[in-house]
Amino acid sequence: MDLDSRFRARWTVTARPGGPSAKGERDVAGEPGAWSLLARAARFAGRTLCGEWHAIVVDPVRRLAHRGLSGLLLAFVAASGVIVFHDLAQHPAGDTWVRRLGGVTADLPLWLSLLRTPVSLYVPALDLPVWAGITQLFLAFALAELVLGRARTLAIAYVTTLAGTLTARLMIELGPGRWGIGLPAEYGAVLDTGPSAAVVGLFTYLAVVRRAPVVFTLTGGSMVWESIAVPNLAGREHLVAVSAAIALALLRGRRLRLPYARRNRPGPVSIPAAPPKLPLPDLSASAVLRTDPTRARQCDGFRTSTGARTP
Repeated sequence: MDLDSRFRARWTVTARPGGPSAKGERDVAGEPGAWSLLARAARFAGRTLCGEWHAIVVDPVRRLAHRGLSGLLLAFVAASGVIVFHDLAQHPAGDTWVRRLGGVTADLPLWLSLLRTPVSLYVPALDLPVWAGITQLFLAFALAELVLGRARTLAIAYVTTLAGTLTARLMIELGPGRWGIGLPAEYGAVLDTGPSAAVVGLFTYLAVVRRAPVVFTLTGGSMVWESIAVPNLAGREHLVAVSAAIALALLRGRRLRLPYARRNRPGPVSIPAAPPKLPLPDLSASAVLRTDPTRARQCDGFRTSTGARTP
């Protein structure tokens, strides 16, 4: 028997359902395994995008239809505030008042920075396109208010902005080149990021909470690219805002899981108490009634009279 005949005989013998021949055929061809891997990756990507679409678009739109325009109150207030402050900053006197009310720099006293931080959410950077910033601000606050509520939206926006501002002060206090994050004192006169840190923080928080990898990549990834391409104070504050939002989102997930685990934790098995003992009937009274001669005579008279059909 030549080599070709022996190879064909071996292949025929091992060709059983589920036997080595099917696996060997797949390994030799290579294509079915690769197509299966690609199909799994495509299904995973489709499920992820579908879930993100429902979490970021469909569910907020349903809530908006249920609540109406009142669900966009924070978005309208934030956008209107940015427009008003931007128009005021176009004039010299207005620019002075805008800086006094909402201008936050690292060389200010800490109490004054904390006092101006809420107003700084409405003070846009003059070197950036204002209408693009207003669109991002409106979308961030609208989506966050519909999904998270007003109180949590304001808290996250304030905390992320404050984290960036305080971290900038720390970097300047460290000095240039210290631990790789220190900055020279000249950065103390630079205005903070304004509403952009709040926008980045809100989008990052929503992306983590709603499990939206595309939104997270567009926000966090763009901030990392910005800090690398243009290494300035604003880029560092944005990275700090992203980190603070991720920490807040993870803490929220942990806080939501703990009560659920406590509610579903099996409690101690209680041993049922013994049933109460019922009082025993008094047999003496019934015995007396049975042996009462009067009652016996009445019964005999009744039976006798009834049998005789006489009263």
